[in-house]
Amino acid sequence: MTRQDYHKKRISADRKVGVINLGCARNLVDAQLMLGNLKKNGQRIVGINEAQTVIVNTCSFIEDARKESIDTILDLIEQKKRGQIKKVIVAGCLAQRYGKNLAREFPEVDAFVGTPTLNREELPSPVQLSLKHFAYVKICEGCFNACAFCAIPQIKGKLTSRRIESVVKEVSLLDAQGVKEINIIGQDITAFGMDIYHRTSLARLLKELVVVCKNIEWIRLLYTFPSHVSDELLEVIAQEPKICKYIDVPLQHISDHILQEQNRHITTAQTRALIQKIRKVTPRAFLRTSFITGLPGETQDDFEQLRLFMKDSRFERVGVFVYSKEEGTPAAKMKGQVSSKIKKARRDILMQDQQVISREIQQSLVGRKLKVLIEKEEKKGPHTLLSKSSVGAELVSARSIGRTQGPPLCYIGRSEYDAPDVDGAVYVHSKLPLKSGDFVEALITDAYEYDLAGVV
Repeated sequence: MTRQDYHKKRISADRKVGVINLGCARNLVDAQLMLGNLKKNGQRIVGINEAQTVIVNTCSFIEDARKESIDTILDLIEQKKRGQIKKVIVAGCLAQRYGKNLAREFPEVDAFVGTPTLNREELPSPVQLSLKHFAYVKICEGCFNACAFCAIPQIKGKLTSRRIESVVKEVSLLDAQGVKEINIIGQDITAFGMDIYHRTSLARLLKELVVVCKNIEWIRLLYTFPSHVSDELLEVIAQEPKICKYIDVPLQHISDHILQEQNRHITTAQTRALIQKIRKVTPRAFLRTSFITGLPGETQDDFEQLRLFMKDSRFERVGVFVYSKEEGTPAAKMKGQVSSKIKKARRDILMQDQQVISREIQQSLVGRKLKVLIEKEEKKGPHTLLSKSSVGAELVSARSIGRTQGPPLCYIGRSEYDAPDVDGAVYVHSKLPLKSGDFVEALITDAYEYDLAGVV
């Protein structure tokens, strides 16, 4: 090896960069953009095991997320001390919020950087970290809702929307690459356009996106703020076949007392009216929502109102979170802080209630045919699911699966009612091999609390 070849190899090795992404899908988009920019500047993007420089993209939304971020940083520092990696870079929300303090605490870290700034015009060129057949498209950043419990405006700033043309170009490129599903994300996508077009423009954006989507068959909307869900948006969701009949609308509570304390800009009556309207305009849609237990001042009566509301509304998908006291937020200064024990107990009660509801809703899908997007093969798949119920056994027999040699192949997929990473899965059995990104029609044979099983 010549001296020149040796130095080229060494420079190449030093430029091997890997990323550990923590937090939500919005963070994933930020990580992909960071890697895209690094690749453009000559860095080589590799897996963590090969990397000389490791970037950890942190989250600081709640206490548990901060703990996970700190633990990851400490682990990387240990790897650096052992000579397994050369550089540690901390990026993302935690670095943006506490960068100076972290620099004092962790002098071993080579750099602290915030999150990429959203560019209204520029077409992003990310390095894809998710499965190749689906993608997240961030249409806005920041938030102006100023919920009392949330630190996002402090971290991300006020709402910044991309221009419609920029989003359409990105989706057109993804469509040309063979992507089958896009997930529209932002802190509040229903506020999209209010800063630059002076009105909510999500419905207008969706109408333009469906025109350019040739390969893309699913457009999913994540994080719609309840007080911004318009009649126009619901009509577009109902009428456009490519838009998933899946509405993610985080309500956070139902008690007027708590909604006011949370500064949610919506009342109990308005919330109930919104749910009724969604059910009427989009009767096929599955609703996902989230609730917070233990906001300061939450009484047992407030909690019982929430519990009854959940039972009455029968949401198809629910997440429940305990209140996290966030520095600098109005809720952190409120009187009547609820004990950790009570917060967690209330969360557990709601999740137990929802488990019963979810199981009943899932069971109602048995015997139906669902369009399923295949994610990957499940080599240790639950083949026994096929004969677990008498209904399943009849349906399998009808499809003559038993005539094949050996057990049928099993795959993990999702229906339009399941968002990536946060919802359940559909275990699909097929006589013929399938690949990631295939759409199949599956006859649902069995149902569980959160997952389904079926046969092609």
